[in-house]
Amino acid sequence: MNAPVAVGTTLPPLRLPPISRTTLALFAGASGDTNPIHVDLDVARSAGLDDVFAHGMLSMAYLGRLLTRWMPQGRLRSWRVRFTAITPVLASPCCEGVVTAVDDGVATVELSVRLEDGTTTLRGTALVKIT
Repeated sequence: MNAPVAVGTTLPPLRLPPISRTTLALFAGASGDTNPIHVDLDVARSAGLDDVFAHGMLSMAYLGRLLTRWMPQGRLRSWRVRFTAITPVLASPCCEGVVTAVDDGVATVELSVRLEDGTTTLRGTALVKIT
């Protein structure tokens, strides 16, 4: 971190490659979330979907990467998200963050994950120690 952190500071965006079926299968195994709706096309279609979709926690993990590229992990004080839309297989998420408050050496960062079509799939907030 070179510049001082202030309200309006934007985190360098984290642009990700398209989420592949392999990524979904690997994340299912690593996370223990083996819900077949994320990896089995027949299950997804039986639920009325066109295809499988990414685990919400995969997108949250990407937000974690956004934060820890900006500040060391030990400075992260809290972090929460709300899932707002699904992330389809082959979508290319972009993680973004902006500082909305600074109080007593702690920055409040508003977070989002957006798809290339403009859909926001996650919204969240992190508290990060900056001093």
